[in-house]
Amino acid sequence: MSVNRLEIDLNKIDYNLKQIKQCVGDKVDILPVIKANAYGLGAVALKDVLENNNINYVAVAMVKEAIELRNNGFEMPIMVLNEILDCEAEDVVKYNLTAGISTYSIAEKLNKCAEQKNTIVKVHIKVDTGMGRVGLIATDSSEFEKDIEVIKNIKELKHIEIEGIYSHLASPDAERDYTNKQISLFDSLITKLAQENIDIKYRHILASTGITDYTYACYNMVRPGIIMYGHTSRGKEQTKLDLKPCTKLLSKVAYIKNVPENTSISYGRTYITKGYTKIATVPMGYADGVRRELSNKGYVCINGIKAPIIGVVCMDNFMVDVSKVPNVKVGDDVAIWDNENITLEEVASKCDTIVHDILCGITNRVERVYTNY
Repeated sequence: MSVNRLEIDLNKIDYNLKQIKQCVGDKVDILPVIKANAYGLGAVALKDVLENNNINYVAVAMVKEAIELRNNGFEMPIMVLNEILDCEAEDVVKYNLTAGISTYSIAEKLNKCAEQKNTIVKVHIKVDTGMGRVGLIATDSSEFEKDIEVIKNIKELKHIEIEGIYSHLASPDAERDYTNKQISLFDSLITKLAQENIDIKYRHILASTGITDYTYACYNMVRPGIIMYGHTSRGKEQTKLDLKPCTKLLSKVAYIKNVPENTSISYGRTYITKGYTKIATVPMGYADGVRRELSNKGYVCINGIKAPIIGVVCMDNFMVDVSKVPNVKVGDDVAIWDNENITLEEVASKCDTIVHDILCGITNRVERVYTNY
């Protein structure tokens, strides 16, 4: 087993998926978002757990990610959430992907590529209800006529099937009024489309936080991301789902030394020992995903005891004061987080960021180790 490893419990992902299904009900399809290599956990490794939960659709951010899934046995539909560029249209058709689009020009390009292959490309129309990123601009009802006209024009393309329409919430965990306004705009647009005899199969606006807090707006599809892995953007404030964190980030003690008072530790001499100190060196650093923000303020867990990170986190190592860890020895496991003694939320908080950022930052130098599923 590798010294540095991210342990991933697939059984907990299975459990979390069942919790999500129970929350949204049988009539709502689950569209797991496994972009960024499943937030760093390894998207390909999730194939069995997804299929065993009757997941028949997944979403990624980029065409490249979708191609990797296709090449690793994912036969189910794959949606690409990012805006498609002209140069990617051919691959969308070649690999039978679903494209999230918001312009007629890219729909026209996809249509041309599909015509050459004598096939149909499925698309989901993006609507910007207040995120300010991409999508047909529907920040008030006065824009609906323009949106509907674009959708009508796309619908007339012979090799395009409008399978879905979706939007994204900007601040569901902090601004309820703004979020409800976004949902209301999305709902109004869908109603207007229906009045124009445009009925779209899939309608979705809720991602992880929306699923837990705005279940009235599930429509018939939701896009869980971080909650599949047992976390939310607000940590333990979220109580509507009984989620189980599925990861542990582990290393080992590589070296132990005893040093006297006034010994400087690591770059910049930001930590000076105040007395006789036992120090352990851990062979993991910011090149592996251990954030420099943890320098002189983070903790690890060794033999069930929390030990402070001292000095600046290096590229390949960091140091820990193990003076209060009994019987510590080279080879002992070191938990940067284990979601028992130290949670991923605690680590993210000390780095002034979110759990998504920490997980996505674990690099390929760290081995992914999976619990058998």
